[in-house]
Amino acid sequence: MTSYTFSRELRLLTPAQFKTVFSNPIKASSAEITLLAVKNQFDHPRVGLTVAKRFVKFAHDRNRIKRVIRDSFRLKQHDLPPVDIVVLVRHGVVDMDNAALHKLVEKLWRKLCRRYNG
Repeated sequence: MTSYTFSRELRLLTPAQFKTVFSNPIKASSAEITLLAVKNQFDHPRVGLTVAKRFVKFAHDRNRIKRVIRDSFRLKQHDLPPVDIVVLVRHGVVDMDNAALHKLVEKLWRKLCRRYNG
């Protein structure tokens, strides 16, 4: 049976892991969110989130955004290639509701898959 958990091995945890993604990434972006990805040595994708306080002022908004993106990743993890992904959030994302944010992130996952395979 397929597992849809978001366990520790599916996360980027250390600054060194984040730094490797910034070296030579595959990009998928919109005006509000950018995904940076680099191939990893595992058989599953991993994700790290950066939601800066200067772009999203309130903690409850930062937490909501991270929760929606993590949930989308959790459901989509089996369709993604084995890459390390860093999600960067910019201005404008705080004005989106959860459904619009989820839809945007889904579109970016698909774009990232196309760029990885193509």
